Amino acid sequence: MSLEAELKELIIEALMLEDLNVGDIDSDQPLFVEGLGLDSIDALELAMAIDKRYGVRIKADNEENQQIFSNVRSLATYVAQHRAA
Repeated sequence: MSLEAELKELIIEALMLEDLNVGDIDSDQPLFVEGLGLDSIDALELAMAIDKRYGVRIKADNEENQQIFSNVRSLATYVAQHRAA
């Protein structure tokens, strides 16, 4: 399974989006506002889930957060670059 697919599963599980499945989430679809419609609380929960699963810490004050969380593809790129070996 690709990292993007794993992250889609994680989004669904961590945010309890039971009405979605992996195929419903486009990798280039915005995660916030339009798109999936996530909010800042969802971002915090997702960041904690990513830290727990992949050992990648995304700090709340990171200036790049808007870019990192823009869509699944950018999130996967960030996780791949910072994943604990």
